[in-house]
Amino acid sequence: MKEDRIKEILEKISNVKIAVYGDFCLDAYWLMDPDGSEVSVETGLKAEAVAKQVYSPGGAGNIVANLAALKPAEIKVVGVVGNDIYGRELTSQLQSLGADTSSLIIQNEDFDTYTYTKKLYGGKEDPRIDFGLKNKRRKSTDSELLHNIQSALESHDALIYNQQVAGSITNKEFIDKSNALFSKYNDKIVVLDSRHFNASFRNVYRKANEIEIAILNGLDVDPQDYISISNVMKYGKKVFEQYKKPVIVTCGARGMVCFDSSGISEIPGIQLSGKLDTVGAGDTTISALTLSLAAGITPAKSAAFANFAAAVTVQKLRTTGTATGEEITALSKDVDYIYQPELAADLRQAHYLPGSEIELCYKDTAFKRGDIKHVLFDHDGTLSTLRQGWEEIMEPVMIKAIMGNKYHTADSKLFQEVQNRVLEFIDMSTGIQTILQMEGLVAMIDEFNIVPKKEILDKFGYKKIYNDVLMEVVSGRLDKLGAGEMNIDDFTLKGSPGFLEILREKGVKLYLASGTDKQDVIIEAERLGYAGLFDGGIYGSENDIRKYSKKMIINRILSENNLKGNELVVFGDGPVEIRECNKSGGIAIGVASDEVRRFGLNQEKRSRLIKSGARIIIPDFSQADKMIDLLFNT
Repeated sequence: MKEDRIKEILEKISNVKIAVYGDFCLDAYWLMDPDGSEVSVETGLKAEAVAKQVYSPGGAGNIVANLAALKPAEIKVVGVVGNDIYGRELTSQLQSLGADTSSLIIQNEDFDTYTYTKKLYGGKEDPRIDFGLKNKRRKSTDSELLHNIQSALESHDALIYNQQVAGSITNKEFIDKSNALFSKYNDKIVVLDSRHFNASFRNVYRKANEIEIAILNGLDVDPQDYISISNVMKYGKKVFEQYKKPVIVTCGARGMVCFDSSGISEIPGIQLSGKLDTVGAGDTTISALTLSLAAGITPAKSAAFANFAAAVTVQKLRTTGTATGEEITALSKDVDYIYQPELAADLRQAHYLPGSEIELCYKDTAFKRGDIKHVLFDHDGTLSTLRQGWEEIMEPVMIKAIMGNKYHTADSKLFQEVQNRVLEFIDMSTGIQTILQMEGLVAMIDEFNIVPKKEILDKFGYKKIYNDVLMEVVSGRLDKLGAGEMNIDDFTLKGSPGFLEILREKGVKLYLASGTDKQDVIIEAERLGYAGLFDGGIYGSENDIRKYSKKMIINRILSENNLKGNELVVFGDGPVEIRECNKSGGIAIGVASDEVRRFGLNQEKRSRLIKSGARIIIPDFSQADKMIDLLFNT
């Protein structure tokens, strides 16, 4: 979905009037102060002091917050609160979001406002204190709610019907009468998100996750169970055929699948770097989805829009976030998708060119063969193994930078948390410039907040520390090469020098682009004997991201040579070059190399390269003739 389409949807949303029925809750955060408490004179017990208290809308209230972030014309809430301080606070907060609370009923007895209180001691949380678990809605309350739902259906463009608190609907008659209203107003958009009564409603659009859609098909599954996309498609189709209304299934990082009268639409997940927090993503999804539907956008396009909104929210840490139109638009300008996650995760599904180790990731190789005139190669891990092991060098450098003087004294839990975060970042950032990785390191240092601000270096300082350690290893290997103790084959991927020569003989223009510093790339390519083959140029980091990136080089090759996408091939072992090639329409070939052996398949690389959009996967260049035949012979 392009930026201009996002803006068009946002413009239409500004005219939408939307209502929300649901379980309106209040999230309470008490920041405790153990040192500030005193001993009670009356009881002799030490009291617990609250240093600060923060409240925010939860449940259906968080849906309202997400709706408000997208600025529709009107938001109406339909629900019930207790006659208590929490109900008054929740009502006030909903009003501050611009919502009409005239249909928010107060039940004076047998109902406490749903409130979830978290006592926080520094970074630790005590068991939660919950209010409202014994609520019993009166039939008179239900009657008033039904009247307000009908009024909303008559006056608003769409209704979100939210149910997530166990036991929040205590009278079955309420569901029956809701269904009668949905049948009467069948032309209105009603989007259901129900945790406990999903199968009980009719004439509604359904937003469900992969577990919920399996349960709707009668399966006995647990929340942690894995449901394949192929099964999601089977289950979602059955639910759509049963209820005759669109079904949107969310599958986490794997994206969404939409079922409606036009067929099945798969919306890919969005590739995000950095730490993520999925709390509240479902509320963002149903809010953006319903607003888009109410604006007249198709279910599949609405799901794609909601996918962008959720991708914004999950990047906001330590808060139940929302997604604004500006944030969604910014994300859409340069988005990276996750392709074929199930193929990536399961080598058994691989399909090979007959008689080869060349994996074809798509049934149709999806390019016109014989048109290739330019080929760009990544360097480290794609052709050269001189820097093999850089990840193992970067990992301790980053961990020590994040932990500072606590590196040797921190408990194992904190160390493991930092290590996992670093490993995740290195995996996600493979292929980008080292200076950008160090920029990410500075952000992680700030995220963990262990090192005093005055002791934090800039990205150039951390790059020097890392480079000094790495270059000791590289220099040692080059010394062995120069002394004749090792040869070029010991530091290149199997068959790679010969493959470069074959391409040059065919008149193909070759380019080399690396995230390593440019001068180092040139020196290493010269020492390995193939620098002269790259008549298109050798490119590398120049410590200024405005001057160099692989994206810039790919776009320059296309524009300067007036190329169609399928006239450019990119070989690489990192997600960056594969993603950028894919976005340009080029032919992305992933090199899933085992850098230690210098031949054979690295399954972890294969997985991330397929998810980045590789059309073909090779383990090395040992089957050069078959690769040339695949690319050039029509």
